[in-house]
Amino acid sequence: MSAAWIPLSGRRRARLVLGWVTPALWTSSRRMARDVGALLVGLGFYAIVASVIATLWRTAAAVHGGHVAGYSGRQLTWYLYWSEAAVTALNPRQIETTGDDIASGAVAVDLLRPASVVGLRIVTELGRALPRLGGCLLIGTVLAFAIGGPPVSWTALVVSVPSLVLALACNLTAQHACAGAAFWIRDARSTWFLYQKLVFLLGAMLMPVQILPSWLQSIARHLPFLSMAYAPARLAAGFWEPGLLARQLVWLVVLGAIAFTVFQRGERRLQVIGG
Repeated sequence: MSAAWIPLSGRRRARLVLGWVTPALWTSSRRMARDVGALLVGLGFYAIVASVIATLWRTAAAVHGGHVAGYSGRQLTWYLYWSEAAVTALNPRQIETTGDDIASGAVAVDLLRPASVVGLRIVTELGRALPRLGGCLLIGTVLAFAIGGPPVSWTALVVSVPSLVLALACNLTAQHACAGAAFWIRDARSTWFLYQKLVFLLGAMLMPVQILPSWLQSIARHLPFLSMAYAPARLAAGFWEPGLLARQLVWLVVLGAIAFTVFQRGERRLQVIGG
């Protein structure tokens, strides 16, 4: 039975959570770091895609008098390397993978562990993403520095690193909330493609949100996707806006509540119908 169903005091629950979060995070990170081949392929893909998109926007800035929507060519360079890192570090088909585990019944095994199923899965995937994120940051910093020049603000760049981790956490939590639909519809594979495009556009991964039409900007600012790419990229571009981290934390709590609720009800449904 999942830990969500075991009545515990606040202190005992905190010890239980810490007891599985740290090992899960460390173990998954170490396994990913050991898979050198897959790691290098992913980092190579990131370097190529981010460099191409950054070059396109830097050229656009040069054509338009050196700035696009308030961003200089240098700022756009840092922005694009960071926004790409926030998304490339994750498994792009996580919704499909999680949904397949739910539909096949494989998730039932996780119910036997004394831990939250969705919490354990999010932490594990976050651990897998951290080595990729570290590689992206290293490569992105070198390339952005070489192509666009030094960052506009080193302070904002430093703050963008925890913002990147929050971006991964928000993205993973939202993906698991979507994948939880597989408890009822048995097939969440069709949703991952739409979800990714929303992150690309409304999450401002491909371009700063300021470039979008005003009506689309308004929609994007009321949705969680900006917390998944735009927030760390905006900081990396040199805009000192620490409130972006607060926005990410708020969305992480909201998305976490949704994901845990979806999985709790889904787990209850599995127990009622016998898996």
